[in-house]
Amino acid sequence: MKATTGIEKNASTEDKIKEAASRVFTAKGYAATRTRDIAEESGFNLALINYYFRSKEKLFDIIMVEHLQLFIHSVMGIVNDPATTLDKKLELVISHYIDMLIANPNLPLFVLNEVNADPQKLIDKIGVKQMVHEQLVIAKQWKELVAKKKITEINPIHILINVVSLTIFPFLGSPIIRNRTGLTIQQFNALMEERKKLIPGWIKLMVTGN
Repeated sequence: MKATTGIEKNASTEDKIKEAASRVFTAKGYAATRTRDIAEESGFNLALINYYFRSKEKLFDIIMVEHLQLFIHSVMGIVNDPATTLDKKLELVISHYIDMLIANPNLPLFVLNEVNADPQKLIDKIGVKQMVHEQLVIAKQWKELVAKKKITEINPIHILINVVSLTIFPFLGSPIIRNRTGLTIQQFNALMEERKKLIPGWIKLMVTGN
């Protein structure tokens, strides 16, 4: 593909570079990706990519933050929907998590590194507004089910931790899991698709015992 040059920044070029970079990062992983790989995938030259994003690190950071912002926005829409049950909310959130992680396998490690370095900085980057837990629709539904004795009275943070752990850890451990089991990336992703149905069932067992 012929390389393109440019002087003034424009949104179309920037988006095309980010889309190409996202494909390369997903296929090769962050460490194995070179800026030259992104240039070849996008059709733009190295100088133009550096002009827009300065470095591979900066480009990766921008892409991951944007994916996080989109994910959080979609999840907040799910957990604050009064028309869906608590069970349905869990199913949808878990499905969203797994879809995002299949599309962005580098994201968990990026978040882990950012959190270890400066958690507040990551929160500021994402632009998450503080929200009182009790104001969430999902929290109100939880309290109602506890009051009706339909679920166990445990701190819902345990459920949050379990959902995050059950969805994210396999992706963090993907290189080891695939190495030890011989799974291809496609087979691993198919296994993760199965977890969309399995995890909600496991969570239900935790809170109801049946």
